[in-house]
Amino acid sequence: MTKHYDILIIGAGSVGVPLAFYLASEKLRVAVLEKEASVGRGQNRAAIGGVRATHSDPAKIAICQESIHCLAAMQEEYGYDIHWKQGGYCYPAYRREEERTFKELLQIQTRYKLNISWLSADAIMRLIPGINPVGLLGGTFSPEDGSASPLLTSDAYFQLARKCGADFYFGEEVREMRIRGKQIEEVRTKGGIYSAGLVINCAGAHAAAIAKLSGQDFPVNPDSHEAGISEPVQALFDPMIVDMRPEKDSKNYYFYQNKEGQIVFCITPHPARNGFDCDNTSEFLPLVVRRMIGIYPRLRGLRIRRTWRGLYPMTPDAFPMIGYNREMENNFLAIGMCGQGFMLGPGLGRILSEIIANSSSAHRFILEQLSPYRSFDSREALQ
Repeated sequence: MTKHYDILIIGAGSVGVPLAFYLASEKLRVAVLEKEASVGRGQNRAAIGGVRATHSDPAKIAICQESIHCLAAMQEEYGYDIHWKQGGYCYPAYRREEERTFKELLQIQTRYKLNISWLSADAIMRLIPGINPVGLLGGTFSPEDGSASPLLTSDAYFQLARKCGADFYFGEEVREMRIRGKQIEEVRTKGGIYSAGLVINCAGAHAAAIAKLSGQDFPVNPDSHEAGISEPVQALFDPMIVDMRPEKDSKNYYFYQNKEGQIVFCITPHPARNGFDCDNTSEFLPLVVRRMIGIYPRLRGLRIRRTWRGLYPMTPDAFPMIGYNREMENNFLAIGMCGQGFMLGPGLGRILSEIIANSSSAHRFILEQLSPYRSFDSREALQ
């Protein structure tokens, strides 16, 4: 027997779950199909929790500003403590190259009303007591950015979505789509058959495979990144610290202290580790610890509780693909979050609910910039 809905979302992750809540809040009948046993069991649980509007383009700035608004208000508005901490993001510059880049980006960021400024080296040292002062030229600081628990946030949105009437079907891997003309007529899993006025692909690292079920080919290819978390320690600093300097075997790396006092950290490997491998490596800890101690020596002796490895669903230009499928009239794409699904998800969910439910044109520039049919000739500067 076919189950009929207004909206069918494929993927109960960083984007799919908030989107389900905001669409269900618009009185639409929403269902979410998830192949795992619960929400956030894909790449959401591998997120480290950072949320920044500090980006290099207007679309992601706007989406993440909305995310910050949603997460900062979560406890007061809905009663869920998601461990939100508004500690800001700091990009210290130790080379003239980064200093020039950050100052050039400031012109774009402030034009789009991002609260960010350039701080002197002395101001950075006051902001982050204990940061390595040798060669420090200054840096940017955006105080409204922050962090939250990915697991608590995912659960909060799941509970809110269910209260609004959204249905979740777990252990339901999408295996087939029946197509008639330019419509997805049926979505089939091993356990059921579903139809909807609009099918939304939020399948994260598996988005390309889901798209191929309707005969579409979108360039979303995952690569893997490792992260880790320490035991709780006394409060040391507030901002997420992002070092954009490349070194042998790695590009940028970043770490912060969460609301519980744990140091959470991640690094961008070079070259990229393409594919779906999520096994930990022996190279990760020596590489990231050396760099963390280099910029913040007080972390020497820090005891690591655990490490893990997750997937970044990458696109050719490191920007998401957001928009209607031109070949399938009842298909929408919210894919290729490039490892930033957690920070994009809440804001994107609210914005897309306005576009889909109310035909809002207020965010047209987001669909234009992040169209799945763009040229892919630009590049995200702060990926």
